[in-house]
Order: sequence, then C-alpha cells, then structure tokens
Amino acid sequence: MSSSLRYLVLGCLALMSTSTMAQSNYSLTTQADIPYARVDGNDLLLDLYKPAGVESPRLLVWVHGGAWRTMTRKSRPTESIVEAFVPAGYAVASVEFRQSTEARFPAQIHDIKAAIRFLRAREQDLGINAERIVAMGNSSGGHLVAVLAVSNSDSPLQELQGDVGEYGAYSSDVQGVVSYYGGSNLTTILTQSTPHGLSVREPALDLLIGGQPDVQVDLARLASPALHVSESSVPLLLLHGDQDPQMPINQSHEMHAAYKALGLDVAFEVVHGAAHGGALFHDAERNRVVLQFIARILGD
Repeated sequence: MSSSLRYLVLGCLALMSTSTMAQSNYSLTTQADIPYARVDGNDLLLDLYKPAGVESPRLLVWVHGGAWRTMTRKSRPTESIVEAFVPAGYAVASVEFRQSTEARFPAQIHDIKAAIRFLRAREQDLGINAERIVAMGNSSGGHLVAVLAVSNSDSPLQELQGDVGEYGAYSSDVQGVVSYYGGSNLTTILTQSTPHGLSVREPALDLLIGGQPDVQVDLARLASPALHVSESSVPLLLLHGDQDPQMPINQSHEMHAAYKALGLDVAFEVVHGAAHGGALFHDAERNRVVLQFIARILGD
C-alpha cells in the first residue's frame, strides 16, 4: 500500500471514529489519532476538535508544552483550550511532534509545519477552513509557536520549513500566534532563570539542541525566535505570569521588545499573580483577550 493511500485509509478510519460529546451548553466532535505524516517508520498524529453544527470552522493549531520532552497532544491545558475556543466556533487541531528525546531541533518545527500543510491539503475532508490559521502553544509549545511566527515562507529562515510529510506544495504559513508563557531566546534563558528554572531548563536544552547554549551556539540562535523577528513576522499575542518560577517572564519581554522595535503587530498580557500555567490563563478575562486577537486575525 502506498503511503498516500495509507494516510487516506487511516484518516478515514479516524473520521469514522468521530465522537460527539456534550460540554455544558455546547457540543463538539472529536476526530482522534489522525495521521498527518510518517517519520522513521512512525506515524505522527493529531486530534481535531470541532464545534458541532458549524460548517467549515476556522482553525487553531495547538502545540503542547512539556520542556520539549514530555506531555502529549492530549495533556492539559489542551482541554482548557478546547473548552474556551470551540464554543466560539473554532476548530482546534492538537498536534503531536517528535520530542527532544527522539530528535533535536528543528525536527519539532519541521513536524508542526508538516501538520499545517496536511491540514490545508485535507481541509475539505476534515470539514475545516484552514486558509488562515492561528497557532497557539504553552511553555515549550509557546516557544515552538513563536518560532512559527518568525519562519513563514517569506522569512529568511527557510531551513525551518523541512520536508516532512507528503504535502510540500501546500503552505505551512500561519497568520497569527498566541504564546502562553513561552520561551523566545535560548541564548539568555539560563541567565534569567531561577534555580528551579535551571533544574528544568538545563537538561531540557541538552536534549533539544544537544548541549548548553554557550556550546551549541549556532543551534541555540536558530531556535531563538526573538533573534529572528523581521518585517515578515506575523501578529503575536504573548501571555506570561509575573510569578513564573520556571520560564522567565523576561523571555516574553524580549520577544515583545523585538516586535516593538520594528513596529510590528504585538500585544503582551502580563497575568499578575500567575506562575507557570494554571487557571488564571484560561479565565474569562484572558479568554476574552485571546478571542479578540483570534477574531481579528481570522476574521469575524
């Protein structure tokens, strides 16, 4: 069986297994375990959540955190993202990627871009509108979507496009990015970190880039979106807690400053009293800020 046919068969099986579940005052359909590419003999999967009864909803792509090495596309706060934005009429694709225990950067970006190309290529089959996409992520996932923000097809970072998947003719561009307490500059992150942050970040960087940033200088710079902001960078919304003990809030300050220096479209929501994640990032006030950003980027 050809790989193209294999994707079609597996995709159809995922569609057939679609389930509908009630969530308070709304319902959604879940299409789980959809294969979007195959790397080293393994399928890369995504889950798709759609508002029931909405024809071709516009698309949000969610990238999970976990220090680039743990958690999954089903881990929290995926549920919080789905509960916040599916009732507003958006589809959410939660994307799996090779973790740093499997491959070094930029494999993660290559995979996520492959997922975006797949979603555009198969939008009619999947029942979504993937013409314009907002990418969202938390923690290390926030870092990865910030990389997406500065690496569209018209950016200087063409080495981040990759060749994963079978849909190279389709665009991997996103039109907006929301980073929840994500990193932005691996060359400064350690000097900004608390002792607790260092205990998480140093071993995580050893896996992600194969060493510490002062040793793996070139790869650390390539993986630092704050160093690659350009006129082609897409609109960006940053959310970060001012009590974050793990991901320094200065990482979001750096990204914000790089955008502001070029007069680009950026907003920074400091979540006062918040640490690294938690309910404050998904309360009514913050969800309203994010929804306003999404609506502006994707259209009403």
